[in-house]
Amino acid sequence: MACFLPRHSHRHRTLEHSRRIAPRTGGSQTRYCGIDPSSSSSARDTENLYHVHCSTYESAGCLSRVCFTWLNPLFSLGNSRPLKPRDIPNLGQEDKAEASYNLFAKVWSQEKLRHPQMKPSLRRVLTTCFWRRLAWNGFYALFKSAMLSAGPLVMKVFIDYAQGKIYFKYEGYVLVLALLVAKLAESVAQRLWYFGSRRIGMHVRSALIGAIYQKELRLSSIGKDAHAGGEVVSYMAVDAYRIGEFPFWFHLLWSTPLQIIFALIILFYSMGLATVAGIVILILTMVINAPMASLQQKYQNELMEAQDERLRATSEVLRHMKIVKLQAWEEKFRSMIDKLREVEINGLSALQYRKTYNALVFWLSPILVSTATFAARYMLGKPLTASNIFTALATFRIIQEPIRAVPDVVAILVQVRVSLARIEKFLQDDELDTHAVIRGTRSTTEHAIQMTKALLSWNGSAGDATLRNINLTVKHGGRVAICGEVGSGKSTFICSILGETPKLAGIVQVCGTVAYVPQIAWIQSGTIRENILFGLPMDEQRYRRTLKACALDKDLENFTFRDLTEIGERGINISGGQKQRIQLARAVYQDADIYLLDDPFSAVDAHTCSALFKNCIMGLLAKKTVVLVTHQVEFLPAFDTILLLKDGEICQAGKFNELLQPGSAFEELVNAHNEVMGIMKHGSGQKSSGTPPGMPDQLTKEEERETGDSGAKPYLDYLGQARGFLYCSLAALSHIVFAVGQLSSNWWLAAEVGNKAVGPGKLIGVYAAIGLSTVSFLFLRSVFIVIMGIAVSKSFFSGLKNSLFQAPMAFFDSTPSGRILSRVSVDMSIVDVDFPFSLCYFIAATVNALSNLAVTASVTWQLLVIIIPMLYLNRVLQTYYMASARELNRINGITKSPILNYFGEAITGAGTIRAFQRQEQFMRKILSLVDGNCGPFFYSFAANEWLVLRLEALCTAVVCSSALIMVLLPPGKIDPGFVGLAISYGLSLNVSLVFSIQHQCTLSNYSVSVERIKQYLGIPSEAPATIEGSRLPALWPARGRVELKDLQISYRPDCPLVLRGITCTFEGGQKVGVVGRSGSGKTTLITALFRIAEPVDGQIAIDGIDISTIGLRDLRSRLSIIPQEPTLFRGTVRFNLDPEGLYTDLQIWEALDKCHLGESVREKAEHLDAPVGDDGENWSVGQRQLFCLGRVLLKNSRILILDEATASIDNATDAVLQKLLREEFAVCTVITVAHRIPTVVDSDMVLALSDGILAEFDQPLKLLENKTSLFAKLVAEYWSNSSPGGLERKPSRSVSFNK
Repeated sequence: MACFLPRHSHRHRTLEHSRRIAPRTGGSQTRYCGIDPSSSSSARDTENLYHVHCSTYESAGCLSRVCFTWLNPLFSLGNSRPLKPRDIPNLGQEDKAEASYNLFAKVWSQEKLRHPQMKPSLRRVLTTCFWRRLAWNGFYALFKSAMLSAGPLVMKVFIDYAQGKIYFKYEGYVLVLALLVAKLAESVAQRLWYFGSRRIGMHVRSALIGAIYQKELRLSSIGKDAHAGGEVVSYMAVDAYRIGEFPFWFHLLWSTPLQIIFALIILFYSMGLATVAGIVILILTMVINAPMASLQQKYQNELMEAQDERLRATSEVLRHMKIVKLQAWEEKFRSMIDKLREVEINGLSALQYRKTYNALVFWLSPILVSTATFAARYMLGKPLTASNIFTALATFRIIQEPIRAVPDVVAILVQVRVSLARIEKFLQDDELDTHAVIRGTRSTTEHAIQMTKALLSWNGSAGDATLRNINLTVKHGGRVAICGEVGSGKSTFICSILGETPKLAGIVQVCGTVAYVPQIAWIQSGTIRENILFGLPMDEQRYRRTLKACALDKDLENFTFRDLTEIGERGINISGGQKQRIQLARAVYQDADIYLLDDPFSAVDAHTCSALFKNCIMGLLAKKTVVLVTHQVEFLPAFDTILLLKDGEICQAGKFNELLQPGSAFEELVNAHNEVMGIMKHGSGQKSSGTPPGMPDQLTKEEERETGDSGAKPYLDYLGQARGFLYCSLAALSHIVFAVGQLSSNWWLAAEVGNKAVGPGKLIGVYAAIGLSTVSFLFLRSVFIVIMGIAVSKSFFSGLKNSLFQAPMAFFDSTPSGRILSRVSVDMSIVDVDFPFSLCYFIAATVNALSNLAVTASVTWQLLVIIIPMLYLNRVLQTYYMASARELNRINGITKSPILNYFGEAITGAGTIRAFQRQEQFMRKILSLVDGNCGPFFYSFAANEWLVLRLEALCTAVVCSSALIMVLLPPGKIDPGFVGLAISYGLSLNVSLVFSIQHQCTLSNYSVSVERIKQYLGIPSEAPATIEGSRLPALWPARGRVELKDLQISYRPDCPLVLRGITCTFEGGQKVGVVGRSGSGKTTLITALFRIAEPVDGQIAIDGIDISTIGLRDLRSRLSIIPQEPTLFRGTVRFNLDPEGLYTDLQIWEALDKCHLGESVREKAEHLDAPVGDDGENWSVGQRQLFCLGRVLLKNSRILILDEATASIDNATDAVLQKLLREEFAVCTVITVAHRIPTVVDSDMVLALSDGILAEFDQPLKLLENKTSLFAKLVAEYWSNSSPGGLERKPSRSVSFNK
């Protein structure tokens, strides 16, 4: 019994002791700014989250593995207190994701080499990787099948024994002992089979997640077009998990037919040729099901495609929720997701109803087979006795559960085939050509970069080349500046050096290590320090020099946690300028040979820009090779060579003075800059930041999870949706009627089989009539479950969607999108597909188990002496098990989110990861996160087997005790028919109980998804979209007058005020410039106008109406904004300009022409229906900003806010657009936050902020006359920093250009 009873062990105490004395990871890290890194509470750092201790399974002995006693220490700890992630032992080396992925990668490579003309087959690769483990696991399945078939044979002999046919002394006791050994052996074999198959599935899933992640890091631009970011997340979150479930079902594909064959042999032994009738029925069942399986695969395909579309749209909305709210587009995107969900629900309904038909056929088959066999036996003139009838019934009852599982197996097989095809297509898709760029070390040649007749195209077509005839040679230490108007190919030029742009012809050679700063800042979730080090060890001196050169030292002083401050997802809690400087610091700290900088100064103010140029470009990087894309003309004299791009070609190249030829394109560029500088006497400018000073706590909290016994709450939450209780009750009642009918028909046989007055025809007829009459209730049960499942899914999704769309931005700022995506993908998929039928099967298996127990006890009432204690022990074991299993399932749920977060970051930052050659580092991290998720999953399914093994032992004790009582009772005391009935039901007790407990455990696992979705149904909402009784006039605001009255803003209740008592008035039609140094509150003021941040005190009134009294949609839809970070959505040009479909094509073309995009769009064959990729990646950043300008031109609101609206476009285009804005919005109130002086100096009024306080508010000329004013100081700084004087150096001969 020591193997079966949980106990505190010395080993558990040792494990706890070693855990207490083990040093925490990270203790040896360098301190910075007086803060110990170990104090940082990063919930995403898996290596700190999961303590390192040995695998209890790996070190377990043979008997311990067979009896699962190696889990006892974990169970003991789980019953003393709720388990935490650090309590879960590590996985063994064989179970780690790295081992599985390395094996997969090796076999995948061998497959490509073995069949170079063919694309690798994912099915073949997985088979090669895991067939040995599956074969060994199959031995247990074979042994279990054999032992299962021994039961009916023992029962036949037992009935003969009850009828007085005794072959030797003590035969009865030998039969009981044989039954005991057979059932225990069957139980152990099945437990090892199920445990082994789950373990193999975990290995498969780990390998696939690693392969998908690695593929994403290698995917070319063509491949990215075919697989949107949301789809890739779906491959990992849904498809890999589905395939990982398949090994659990794999052996049922052959063991179920094998068990049927064994059963038919036993039937032939007891029923003779009548068995042929049963075989015919089984064959017909299979034939009927064949077209159903094909239809199921069709609907499964449609469902997965619909899920992909819905997840893609959802993930895109989550990424850009701030823009959606600013533009008041919630209803549009909500309805778009609703339409996609409707398609998904249609596919789900079709799939679930097909499963209902399949279930009906297979649940009906045992009744039809037994009826046909008995009828054939009667027609053949053979006698029907208790021995052959109940041997047959025992055989049917034992195999009926595997037969009833066939629909599930078919469903899983269909899902896996679809998922395999989807992942295989992804893994086979186009990769970056690693040989497109010839790479060497710095010592290889004197040239750092060399390009010869290079022809490059993003879509791989020479007819649509992005860059043509590129020739360039840059020696080590040379500096190259790249200029050009919007869409000329500047960013593509940088990408071509990195090898990101497909090369069609020519030579690109790079010699030396590379560091890269992309135009759109890519920031990881984590601390500032982690972002800067980027996997390198800490070098204190180099680190401090980097911070100073990138002007970050002063910023860190404003953060409570200094460089250990956690950055929210996509840098949500820091300004655009800080994001750019952090990624610049990341590049500088790498100490690379070549620096590729794509417009890194566009998001910083003039003073910081000049400091960065002097301290970075001219300072720390003075001896490095630098290629810089820039619109800052004032820096160009300091470069050895300037390349001017136009329409994808180098139209001019040379030194600054050489290019200043009259009438040249470069002269136009410089003149545009000079005109900008000549607008004011001195100059001006500054940059918005809006970073809140000194936040008292880290932004991202540890993910919430339930703890302790939640009891029936998740099930009540589920059934409480959409009349779930009604449908579930009807389904349960229908199955009870069915079960009672089946029991009645068998009881009829037992009672009347020896009755001479009841002929064989009547015996079979009544049996068949009772059994078949209840079939309709079986069908109703499944229909009610499907109706319930779909209704509850709709209700849950609708609630989750509405809750997310109504959540305030503070929720999205502090919640990584992976946490939300895991709920709308994995958890929602479980609620959609798995939970309803799991609930159905749990009810069915439980009713069957109770009926088996009831029949056994009714025949041998003496058995109640054993059954009552058995039921008590059953409950004790389940309670003991659930205390740990519940927490393991919850931890398994919360450890999925970091994987999704990391996946999402890799999708957006793949180019940066490749540029720094950090693929291996990121692979190690994702595999570590997968291990963090697999750990609780591994111990969860092992715990399931621990419980079932012990419960089966109790059931075996009941069955054998029942048999023993029959042996001990005097002969003839129990009618042979009832002996057969009791033993046949007793033999199937194990199977029905196992299915009941298995579905209960599965349901418990799935209930965690219900808990997690339920958590997000109660997110505090922002103000309502509309307020009846406070609706606005159609033309509001008519004047555009904005009044700020003692305005006080704080980001969160526990944060200090960011705006402190701002009082001023913007008159209707005024042009107001908002200035101030970094962190002064400029961006906060913008968010307050849109009520993204609600006032703590004070108010904002527009045209005399307090905006806090009107609905958010009414407010935001009447204001226009061009945000700092231009945002486009996947779709078309038309959709991005007019997502709500309010304007005509003529109006859209007019807006495009005004914002200088008309020509670019007309060049596309689809015109207004031209595609826009994920995040607008197939359009340049400058073009994206012009799209945002097009939106406001169409909207034409009376109030326009410009937040760094032209940061990523050249001076010439900026000047044209500024003129356009002055003309188009001449009568509008325009509030401008910008670092380019013309947009501020020609304003009617200037509002200067300092540390959240209004420093000055007056006409710009009056402020300039006062040399001590903040505005005058900022203007003076801009003028001095924008002057090219002092930045020139003697040009070197390190760059050459050949036409």
